[in-house]
Amino acid sequence: MQVENAIAPTVINANESPFESFWMAGFECTDQMNASGYRVDLLEATGHLELVREDYSRIRSLGIRTVREGIRWSVVEPAPYQYNFDPVLHMMHAGREKGVQQIWDICHFGYPDDLSPFHPRFTSRFVSLCEAFTVFYTQHHPGQPLFVTPVNEVSFISWLGGEVAGTAPYCTKNGWDLKYALMRAYIAGVKAMKQLSPLVKVVTTEPLVNVVSADPANPADVETAAWEHELQFQSVDMLCGRICPELGGSEDLLDIVGFNYYYDNQWVAGGRGILGWNDRVLDPRWSPLSDLLEAGYLRYNKPVLLSETSHPKEDRPIWIEMVAAESAAAISRGVPLLGVCLYPIIDRPDWDHLHIWHHAGIWDTDSSGKYARVLHQESVDALLAGQQVVAEALEGQRLLC
Repeated sequence: MQVENAIAPTVINANESPFESFWMAGFECTDQMNASGYRVDLLEATGHLELVREDYSRIRSLGIRTVREGIRWSVVEPAPYQYNFDPVLHMMHAGREKGVQQIWDICHFGYPDDLSPFHPRFTSRFVSLCEAFTVFYTQHHPGQPLFVTPVNEVSFISWLGGEVAGTAPYCTKNGWDLKYALMRAYIAGVKAMKQLSPLVKVVTTEPLVNVVSADPANPADVETAAWEHELQFQSVDMLCGRICPELGGSEDLLDIVGFNYYYDNQWVAGGRGILGWNDRVLDPRWSPLSDLLEAGYLRYNKPVLLSETSHPKEDRPIWIEMVAAESAAAISRGVPLLGVCLYPIIDRPDWDHLHIWHHAGIWDTDSSGKYARVLHQESVDALLAGQQVVAEALEGQRLLC
């Protein structure tokens, strides 16, 4: 069945952003099993599901009109092949009322209780979910594009669940097998959604990292670092059919290449330390964010999104200032950067220790009362200044074009 068979496919123009705002807000939506084997639901824990309209009003006050949200697979599929999208519709109604555009994660680290990526029916269950959600979305948003991330951070969850047993399926030394299984389902899901509607636009959200050698004079060490560095691209390379072609990937399945970037995303190969990002004298092996974004763009030749970024505690405003400057630098060099998503925009607790809050959002909160929203004014000031810096870079590129 073709849901939108009367509408021709559209290609995203790198010079015209499809998003309502460059600066975006991400609401933590994981429903994963944590390291102790307990299900966590951060949409509930942060109070966002209850306060979605108020949260949307808050972000609108800062000029943010595009958000990342998640449908929570474990919630919307209470029994195999049976779906209840009522909580998602609740958020959709809030977005429509408040004028907020939504990008949807289908699987954000969580699977139903009876399922794992190694289950023989994992792919068929995921494809069915993707089809059901596409039909549901199209019914409520006829003629509108569906921006969707099928599986969030395949590279990270493959490490967490496949190498260090930090979540389902609680494996070690199985990271590649887990990544392969996830991407098999991912690719099949994308094909099913795009067959239903040409308005489906796939946004990847993979970690952007820089892995360096401890000893640049040691060829073996350099080779190891280069190999570790390359691992970050495996998932998107699979999606594009550049590796593992038997999975059916192809370049046309990718619309926007999203990168998630945090303060600990640059390290020395072999687990030998994190490169400091705000040292008085930076390590010569450190790569500016703009360089990493440009390299990602040149690799895939698709519009780019900084799909997650944030910093905990007192360094939040300094981080936002850096991200804005580096985003402007990338734009000025011709990188079609469509946006920056501050993730999380509302503070979130730790998955494994729910009493510990990261203090990484524009608003702080905790588990008391009705989920307080405490504005971090220094971060707001940095964001407003950063919006101006990026706006000037975007205007400069428009004049050049």
